[in-house]
Amino acid sequence: MTLAVLVPIYNDWAALSTLIQFLDRELARNGQSADILVADDGSQVTPDLGSRPVDALAVTSIEVLHLRRNLGHQRAIAIGLAYLEAHSTCDAVVIMDGDGEDRPEDVKRLLDELDGGDCERVVFAERMRRSEGLGFAVLYWLYRSLHWVLTGERVRVGNFSVIPRSLLRRLVGVSDLWNHYAAAVFHARIPYVTVPTARGTRYSGRSHMNFLALVTHGLSAMSVFGDRIGVRLLIATCALTTLVISACIGFAAWHVAVGGQITDWAVYAVAAMFLLVFLLLATSLGFVFIILAGRNNPGFLPFREFTHYVSHSTSIPVSRVNVHYDVRRN
Repeated sequence: MTLAVLVPIYNDWAALSTLIQFLDRELARNGQSADILVADDGSQVTPDLGSRPVDALAVTSIEVLHLRRNLGHQRAIAIGLAYLEAHSTCDAVVIMDGDGEDRPEDVKRLLDELDGGDCERVVFAERMRRSEGLGFAVLYWLYRSLHWVLTGERVRVGNFSVIPRSLLRRLVGVSDLWNHYAAAVFHARIPYVTVPTARGTRYSGRSHMNFLALVTHGLSAMSVFGDRIGVRLLIATCALTTLVISACIGFAAWHVAVGGQITDWAVYAVAAMFLLVFLLLATSLGFVFIILAGRNNPGFLPFREFTHYVSHSTSIPVSRVNVHYDVRRN
């Protein structure tokens, strides 16, 4: 199996250097070779990548794809996948972050799962343990719960995955890939399977993901399921409307039955509830129609438009080291 590894990077060049060393060692340990494509997401500082060759056991080439501007991790992945589909003949693509949180030693497990199946499904790494603090854990749980209620999909995976070439051709024709990679796979009904993994630790530096970026990332994933969210909100609004009308009718019938008098405040309260429910219903209908009308517009198609965002590419020279790798070494 010929392999390509796609790594989106924003300023994490020191971590990338460490990742390449560990990944090269793991690939050599498993008798596998790979080309590495680094999607430079508009980094503020880019080192002199060609100053000296990289000594490698299993990495056959390293190419840096420079984007014209910072677009975000998900869009860098979309452009990188479209670039590989157009320029590479690899049998499968591994997507992993360059900071070390996606562990190189787990690549073999993902490839084994791909080989063990029919090679016609995306293999995702499912993180079973996270290393963030209590505050992040609570917020993340709330986000996962909201995501499940609104979309019907549980958040279990990130970017770390393996894509066979046959499905890569399908994926680069999915416009949702521009917003969120994993959500695009789920929404397009592309077959997938998950492998439990643990989260690694960063090799160096600090994460560039702040609270605003995390919220944007989460909303981008949910936006892919806009049609489902719209329909679910419409159903919930219709149920609420039915409940309000039934409560008002029951309240009026009870007052008539006991011979009571309906006061002005009760009339105003019922009118206010009807107005609120009407606004919610109209908003839900409008949201659904906007989403459904937008399905007629294909939007961004990665395989067709990725070239507009690529500035140039740089090849890092690789010096192959002909050393037998002892699989018993740690």
